[in-house]
Amino acid sequence: MTKRLWRKVRAPLAESAFVLDGITVAIGVALRFIYAANRTAKGSHDASAAFDVHAPGIAAFWHGQHILAPCMKPKGAKMAALFSRSRDAELNARVAERFGFEIVRGSGGRDRARTLEKGGIRALLTLKKALDGGTAVAMIADIPHGTPREAGLGIAMLGRISGRPVVPVALATSRRKVIESSWDKTTINLPFGRKAVIVGDPIHVPADADDAELERKRREITAGLNAVTAEAYRLVSARK
Repeated sequence: MTKRLWRKVRAPLAESAFVLDGITVAIGVALRFIYAANRTAKGSHDASAAFDVHAPGIAAFWHGQHILAPCMKPKGAKMAALFSRSRDAELNARVAERFGFEIVRGSGGRDRARTLEKGGIRALLTLKKALDGGTAVAMIADIPHGTPREAGLGIAMLGRISGRPVVPVALATSRRKVIESSWDKTTINLPFGRKAVIVGDPIHVPADADDAELERKRREITAGLNAVTAEAYRLVSARK
């Protein structure tokens, strides 16, 4: 009976601005607390310093590993973030706004056709305009409900049209809960452990890159993100 009741009321709750605002505030407070309550592991990178070096760059993250990513945004830094137009993304977008992100709607898609279908080209052009104006971009590289830990073409296309570097970024905590049933193995970061931030080498996509070169860069972004993710987890798993 409890399950049936929840299923009946959850949709109206999700559409209530008042409820969404309350949940958004609570999540923002929780994320800041969890980030602060994890001490920094030896070997972790300075996210603010990396931002200054590459700005305005394109910070790339993996789905399921990005929950604490908003906490890395330097105070006062100008950043935009891409979110899909789905209802599921609404809460995440609201949380990002509380951290000072500009929100861009759209989806990069798995290939050119999918990018066009989902309004991805418009979103990429909006992100390019932000980069041209000095605003950095945060973008999740893999495609929702696609192949996890495999970058889509959209992020490589943004690198090409903007001329700005794609920078792989990962954050891991020693205490965490992995939702094994989720497609991307969503990781819930927990407090009172260690955290590590790893920023990879920038990946530049030539302005004249053809389809074959875009594919090579997509694979390079995939490899770069997997490398920084593995290193972040290695640091937080190392003995004290």
